[in-house]
Amino acid sequence: MELTQTQIEELYKFTRIHFVEHYDIQTELVDHLANDIEQIWAKQPSISFEEARDTSFHKFGVFGFMEVVEAKQKQLGRRYAKILWRFLKEWFSMPKLILTGLLFCFFYGLLDFKTGSDFLLVILLLLLGIIDGVLAARLWRKAKQRFIEKERKYLLEEIIFRTGIFNLILLFTNFLQFIIHIKYIPAVLEKWVFAGLFTVAILFSNIVLIVIPKRAEELLEENYPEYKQMNTL
Repeated sequence: MELTQTQIEELYKFTRIHFVEHYDIQTELVDHLANDIEQIWAKQPSISFEEARDTSFHKFGVFGFMEVVEAKQKQLGRRYAKILWRFLKEWFSMPKLILTGLLFCFFYGLLDFKTGSDFLLVILLLLLGIIDGVLAARLWRKAKQRFIEKERKYLLEEIIFRTGIFNLILLFTNFLQFIIHIKYIPAVLEKWVFAGLFTVAILFSNIVLIVIPKRAEELLEENYPEYKQMNTL
């Protein structure tokens, strides 16, 4: 026996009821459940669809689909990190390397002032935080509207438009911790280190908040072969 389209839709609904909100994970679970249900029917053709579905679901254990969801989150998190690294590397190769060098020289020049260097560090960090905050808020609103308009939400899509923002917050938290422990840095290296950190922070912010979201459709099509096909329907 094969599942009908109606039963397939019921399985999608079943995954949503059990707190699986991303379409790519839903599809993976539905495929697994459908294959298992058909195998169960081959051995026990008299049992109902619901009984076979529940038997299959119980095989996932006490936590249900949560272990699968967590595994996919880790997998897509690593994939996002590779995407981020891919775009970051572009700024350390020609021709963008020139802009990266100019940005580094700009921050080094600012920090080369003889007076008020500590105050300048705080001002630079504050300005960067404000700019990132504005861009992050705008991206969050865009994501909210995007997910309202779309019937399906992919895990990588969620990471691109939302999780990346939290990674940025983590970066700045570590940045602040680094400033607190500045006394452990040799004085001769301070300006070089901070100019480098501000440069990387600017590049990271630009990639997370502007570049990757703008390339979202391309990245989703690259990672989900069925995504482009569904968008053209």
